[in-house]
Amino acid sequence: MRRFLFVIVTSLFIFGALTACGSDEESNELSEEKLVVGVTGGPHEQIFEIVKDLAAEEGLEIELKVFSDYVMPNTALAEGEIDLNSYQHKPFMDKYNEDHETDLSAVFPTVLSAIGVYSNDLTDIQDTPEDAKVGIPNDPTNGARALILFEEAGLIELDDDNRDTATPVDVVTNDLNIEFVELDAAQLPLMLDEVDLAVINGNFATANGLDPTTDSLFTEDTDSPYVNYLVSRAENEDDPAIEVVKDAYFSDEVKDFIMEEFEGAYLPSW
Repeated sequence: MRRFLFVIVTSLFIFGALTACGSDEESNELSEEKLVVGVTGGPHEQIFEIVKDLAAEEGLEIELKVFSDYVMPNTALAEGEIDLNSYQHKPFMDKYNEDHETDLSAVFPTVLSAIGVYSNDLTDIQDTPEDAKVGIPNDPTNGARALILFEEAGLIELDDDNRDTATPVDVVTNDLNIEFVELDAAQLPLMLDEVDLAVINGNFATANGLDPTTDSLFTEDTDSPYVNYLVSRAENEDDPAIEVVKDAYFSDEVKDFIMEEFEGAYLPSW
C-alpha cells in the first residue's frame, strides 16, 4: 500500500513538474491582450500613442513606458520588464547585443530620422566645389552617416573595412579635396554661412526653419541601415501579437501623422 501511494505521489509530482515547464514555455509568448512597449520621449512616444489607439480597436491594450536615455529601454527589454521597444536603429541594437551579450531582434522598420545635406549657396550636391568645407556631426554614428551620404553621391570613397564607423581619416578617395569639419550636430544649422555644405539631422533642420523635403540637397533613402525598428526579444519575434502592432503601425493614420507632425524630419519606412 505504501509503495502504491509512493508511486501515485511521485507520478503526480512528475506530471506537475512537466505541466509547470509547459506553462513557463507557453508564458514566454507575448500576450495578445496587453503589451508594455518602451519608447523614448518625443516622436517615438507620439507615434506610438496613435499605434496604441489603433491596436486597442483590435483588442490589444498597449501600455507605454517612456525612457529618457538610449540604454535602459534595451536593458528593460532584455530583462523582461517590457515586451517591446521602439526608438533605435539596427546598428545601435547590434552593438548593444554585442556589448551586453543579449539577444534582441529587430522585428520591423518604423521611421527614419532623416539626415540630409544642406547649403546656403548650392542647389545640387554635384556642384560641390574643390576644397569645399563640409560640416558633419561629431558623434560617431551620425558622422559616419554623413560621410556615407557623400560616398553615395559619388564625391568620395571610404575604406570598406571602416565604412559603418567612418570618420574623415577613413576617406580614401577625395578628388575634390573636400575638408570635413566635425561639429556638434545641434550647431550645424547655425554654421551654414561658415561652410559650403553641412549634413544636418532632420530634427535640428526643422528646428531651425529648414524643410528636409525641399531644402535638402541629398537625403538618406528609407532603406538606410539607420532606419529605426520595433525591437523584441529574439524568442518573441514571430509572436502573433507583433502582427497586430505592425498592422497598426503600418496604417495610413500613422503615416499621415508622421508626415504632418514632423514635416520630413522623420519619414515612414513603409
